[in-house]
Amino acid sequence: MPGVVEDLAAEQAELANLLCDRPRSDWSRGTRCEGWAVLDVVLHLAQTNEFAVASVTGERLSDATSTFSGSPPGAVTVDERVAALVAAERDAPPDQVHQRWVASARALDGVLADADLHRRVPWVVGLLSVQTLAATRLAETWIHAGDVADALGVESPPTDRLFYVARLAWRTLPYAFERAGRRLSGPVAMHLRSPAGEPWLLQPDAEALTTIRGEALDLCLVAARRLDPAASQLDGDGPDVAAVLDLVRTYA
Repeated sequence: MPGVVEDLAAEQAELANLLCDRPRSDWSRGTRCEGWAVLDVVLHLAQTNEFAVASVTGERLSDATSTFSGSPPGAVTVDERVAALVAAERDAPPDQVHQRWVASARALDGVLADADLHRRVPWVVGLLSVQTLAATRLAETWIHAGDVADALGVESPPTDRLFYVARLAWRTLPYAFERAGRRLSGPVAMHLRSPAGEPWLLQPDAEALTTIRGEALDLCLVAARRLDPAASQLDGDGPDVAAVLDLVRTYA
């Protein structure tokens, strides 16, 4: 299986193909992100790619950090701060936004290819490894590429790159519960089926008290808040099944 850095590069290449030679009218199509057109989604990906590059390289690090830790007027949460950044630059023409995203994707692929994946770097509200940062960028790119494809009426078949998205959602469950002010009863396992039909077993070190089962695509869509858990075919057993499906996120 390719590594997360290679999979991120492949995901960005797929989005590049999707955006290639699009007429100006396509950039104004509305997406599943409330209030955002295709241009806004791509601008957001360019901005966050740039912040990721700054985080890994240390260049303009204070700017990247202040984007999330600072408080633009009227912005309180991370989501509101991100929305404020997009609103501040959405008047740029589509070709300029497109070129900016292409440059940001190339830059991110380049710095990640040369980086120590175990080194910890700042991101949003804390430190994480470069490898985890790559996984968050893969998850966010996949999520928003799906938003763009949906807006353009293009079918976007799932790939086994979802492994890293599913694993990110699984590994961040404790954080998801903490943010919600809730407590896990114990370790959680996920027994998933890949898009290719292979088993993906995400097993904790200790014995799992809760096990989630189903399609990896469903789990990733639920974690991305693109699919209601009740509309998925995910199920499981143990004390925290309903809470896990309600709270799981990719935190991209």
